[in-house]
Amino acid sequence: MSEFFKNKSILVTGACGTVGSEIISVLSSLKHGSTNVIGVDNNENSIFHFENLYSEDDMVSFLLADIRESEDMVPIMRGIDIVIHAAAYKHVMLSEISPNQFIKTNVNGLQNMIRCATETGVKVFINTSSDKAVNPTNIMGVTKLLGEKLITTANEQFGSTIFASTRFGNVLGSAGSVFPIFLNQIKEGKPLTLTSKDMTRFVMSINQAAQLVLDSATIAQGGEIFVTKMPVINILDLAQAMIDEFSLEHDRQPDDLYISEIGVKQGEKMFEELMNHEETRRTVELSEYYLILPPFVSDEKKHNYKNIISQEVEIPYNSHDESKLSVPDIKNLLREYGLLK
Repeated sequence: MSEFFKNKSILVTGACGTVGSEIISVLSSLKHGSTNVIGVDNNENSIFHFENLYSEDDMVSFLLADIRESEDMVPIMRGIDIVIHAAAYKHVMLSEISPNQFIKTNVNGLQNMIRCATETGVKVFINTSSDKAVNPTNIMGVTKLLGEKLITTANEQFGSTIFASTRFGNVLGSAGSVFPIFLNQIKEGKPLTLTSKDMTRFVMSINQAAQLVLDSATIAQGGEIFVTKMPVINILDLAQAMIDEFSLEHDRQPDDLYISEIGVKQGEKMFEELMNHEETRRTVELSEYYLILPPFVSDEKKHNYKNIISQEVEIPYNSHDESKLSVPDIKNLLREYGLLK
């Protein structure tokens, strides 16, 4: 992977978010003096923070800009080789309350980035999507699904740029994820609130999310959706594991904390899907990833990958049917992810 990014100019949108900032951290650690990384975000305070954080790193810079505005993005994207598009609104409940803002950023903003990429000659464009895009039940998921479709179409229409998407599971430890919510409830001695004791989720670490995106940039041949193979947890078991491990650390007795079921929220799914039945017929399996190929590929854009495990995937990939980690396994996973000492 390291050599692929050498002598490249790379733009990361959503650079101050959990995943965007991790991607920049990984790229910075490659230590290619000839690599140029630009982080873009619309959060002024965060841009100021990261600009100071990387003040001694000549290869990394940050700019305040709006992905929805061509006049902001075209000058920035001139000379860029690779775009990693991590800018998006992601919270399901907020999407149901403020759908217009999600459409403006997740759909119109992405469409603007596609136009700017083709206008400025970007070579590779990786879009970050979500498991919420598969059979969506909320506005956020619908915008992500439409974003994937825009990327697939752009790849077929604009031959000079490779466009592809990645699908995330739930990134444990990211801002707004259930992990920090449960941790704050433990610290405050409050009940751990979950919407259903039967709810399951795919989970991945922040670093795994960044690695998925960067690996996708090196593998993509155009129009694919990259899916990481990842563990599945029951949210109830995660809550119990966190009570066991964090209660005493925060001067709470495990028996004094309890789990409260508050009911499924609007737009929320009981289980998540990373690949549906229709997509299985055009999916290939690699050692760490599933690659969902575009529905229609012209003869000149036929895909050919190294290290394919299987050319056929028969079973949809969802958190309901996959084996779930036990509570002890979840504790080990939290340690592996750096969330537990």
